[in-house]
Amino acid sequence: MTTLKSKLQEDLNAAIKERDELRSSTLRLTLSAITKEEVAGKEKRELSDDEVQKVIAKEAKKRREAAEAFAQGGRAEQAERERAEGVILDAYLPQQLGDDELRQIVAQAVEDAKAAGAEGPRAMGAVMKIVNPKVAGRAEGGRVAAVVKQQLAG
Repeated sequence: MTTLKSKLQEDLNAAIKERDELRSSTLRLTLSAITKEEVAGKEKRELSDDEVQKVIAKEAKKRREAAEAFAQGGRAEQAERERAEGVILDAYLPQQLGDDELRQIVAQAVEDAKAAGAEGPRAMGAVMKIVNPKVAGRAEGGRVAAVVKQQLAG
């Protein structure tokens, strides 16, 4: 069975052969972020696919934030490149939830939390605990939190 990391490695090799500079540099940076994570603890270890996915998600988020910063700074070319790198990385992540799907999951979690006695703004933590495992990797934390706040404010 191929791991997500070995898939990245294979895709990097293919991109190098095809002289696809954007793809190869993006994958190279991502693989080095994964390696850095593997040696971060007391001992070197292999990351699970879930952990690799978290690293990829973090890298993709960095690209989005950089793209925004470059765009605001009037550096359209760099912003475009960061966006393109983000798109490459998104291909390795689970399909992101649409707004409606996310709202439905949160609404259900708010109901569950209410049933357990948690209501109003103080229920934020309880609702997040229910929602997070259901949306893991398919919606950014900040986006989830915003929807939860909005629904709790109701």
